[in-house]
Amino acid sequence: MTDDRQQDSRPPLTTSRRRVLAAAALAPALGAAPARADALSARREDHALVEPVMTKLADWTKVGAALGRPGDMKRFMYHTAFPRLDLKVFSRGVLVDPALALGTHVSFVRYADLSTLLMGDTVVTEGELQRFCDVLQQHGIMQTAIHKHLLAHQPAVWWVHVHAHGHDPVAVARGLRAAFDCTGTPPAEPAASSPPVDLDTTAIDAAMGVKGITDGVIYKSTYVRREAVADGHLVLPPGLGSTTSVNFQPLGGGRAALSGDLVMIASEVQPVLTALRRGGVELVELHHHNLEDQPRLFFVHYWAVGNAVRLAQAVRKAVDTTNVVPMPGGAG
Repeated sequence: MTDDRQQDSRPPLTTSRRRVLAAAALAPALGAAPARADALSARREDHALVEPVMTKLADWTKVGAALGRPGDMKRFMYHTAFPRLDLKVFSRGVLVDPALALGTHVSFVRYADLSTLLMGDTVVTEGELQRFCDVLQQHGIMQTAIHKHLLAHQPAVWWVHVHAHGHDPVAVARGLRAAFDCTGTPPAEPAASSPPVDLDTTAIDAAMGVKGITDGVIYKSTYVRREAVADGHLVLPPGLGSTTSVNFQPLGGGRAALSGDLVMIASEVQPVLTALRRGGVELVELHHHNLEDQPRLFFVHYWAVGNAVRLAQAVRKAVDTTNVVPMPGGAG
């Protein structure tokens, strides 16, 4: 990413010359993308959209108590992690660290009309999946995607996106807790300091064009869409349901397992898929996370094992075909 992109995370809806060239080289037959931003702008002019408001950690005390573990603030979002530390999942012979792909994350956002939005991505085993969904439904919590993040993995694991909107976030938190209690999700563990990541993170940052962060032994690079994104009539804060995530798990000798997802609009899907495959990255799944998002967003999950810096260079080519900028404040 160029310096001016990093300094201004919300520039006008224009396409960089570099992204145009990358997309043209990868998919010359693709037509121009429709002007999806027009509909969003029209709705904003009609005052139909509701903006998120800033809150503080103390505002979510009752939600945290209902969830049964502490959360933290990520700008507009009250965020809580439920890593599946109880699972030992292997994909292509690699023992997957929970921070790479096995972390349940849920976020609550307060809005100007005093309503609250829940969005999250939850990890359940195949044996837990149906009961987990049943309990969510009993508490009015929607499932907006059920899919895979990994290839050829054992034991079988699924990822379920959850969504709820209303004026009683504590009731939603109780519903989540009831669903999690039907799984093997373990209690929260005391926070521990992150050890140094066994990778050349300086070279990875240079390749990715973004300063990454550590999450345990995992190194993460994160981007957000440049344009405003709404879910129904709610404006989503940057980083909620519209991020590109690139995660590196060190395997020794400069090698890493690469996993994550890229966020795209429809016209970007084929350039991204082509760039990933040309870089030797395996495709896992293409899907939506939301039901009523504008612009309509697609996500591709991917997997690769190899030299970490070369993998970063490969996935950066796919990132550059999309309209994203580095996540404000780091990888969040």
